[in-house]
Amino acid sequence: MSTVELTAGNFDQTVTDNEFVLIDFWASWCGPCRQFAPVYEEASKQHEDIVFTKVDTEAQQQLAAAFDIRSIPTLAVIRDKTLIFSQPGALPAAALEDVIRQAREVDMDEVRKAVAAEQAHQPAQD
Repeated sequence: MSTVELTAGNFDQTVTDNEFVLIDFWASWCGPCRQFAPVYEEASKQHEDIVFTKVDTEAQQQLAAAFDIRSIPTLAVIRDKTLIFSQPGALPAAALEDVIRQAREVDMDEVRKAVAAEQAHQPAQD
């Protein structure tokens, strides 16, 4: 599967409709982003069950800000509508495969329990 351009307009539906989403935050002027692009594209062909998306941080500044992107490229992983990984830097193919493997192994029931516990300890908003 090829990568999908992620925008503020299609973000919610993409994350809601898909259990496993990878996001590559990039910009056309970024050398490491251009270096990472073919690695990311090749991985998208190897993992048909994952939606590989790209966010052009110049065109989608609001979306980049929502993820607090400070350095590009940044790779983010969302499973079951929950951000479970975010890291800047261009990854070699083996490292990207390792991130995908680890993301597959995450126990999402445990993640949901941890999120619920953290939210329970948050002070009430006025």
